[in-house]
Amino acid sequence: MRKSILMAIAPIAALLAVACGSSSKTTTTHTNGSTSTTSAPSSSGAGKVTISTRTVKPLGVILTNEAGHTLYIFEPDKKKKVSCVGACAAVWPPVKVPSSGKAVAAGAVSASLLSSLPNPSGGRVVTYNGWPLYAYVSDTSPGVAHGQGLKLNGGLWYVMSPSGNVIKRKASSSSSSGPSY
Repeated sequence: MRKSILMAIAPIAALLAVACGSSSKTTTTHTNGSTSTTSAPSSSGAGKVTISTRTVKPLGVILTNEAGHTLYIFEPDKKKKVSCVGACAAVWPPVKVPSSGKAVAAGAVSASLLSSLPNPSGGRVVTYNGWPLYAYVSDTSPGVAHGQGLKLNGGLWYVMSPSGNVIKRKASSSSSSGPSY
């Protein structure tokens, strides 16, 4: 009984750690005995968050965090609005920057398209071409896009190109799966 309670609590604790902006890795033990490690959005020093790029097949060059994890936009945001909050943000943690911080461009990222918006949960969320950026907890390693095209938490999730365009084509079958929440 005690073990089953711990198994039920472990994934929730991992999601809460990611949602709270932890920059550490969280290891989750699943009921089938497997484990997964999730990295929260990374920052590059006091008050700075680096947004970079990476090639992910077949999507092409897309936005990532400093560690190479894919970043997404949430279609219901409709630019310049953070609507993924609460339970949604536990699965899709927004890329946060402190109120006095800033987002830094790396790779093919255009600094002129980087900005931030107030986060209803506190602090600010990094935006690109007006779209708030989010990570996906099921993207446990760099270079995957398990969240591409998923319809979760009331809307569709897509990656973005460095030019600021939303990419709606499907990811390969190996990178389009993920748990349904």
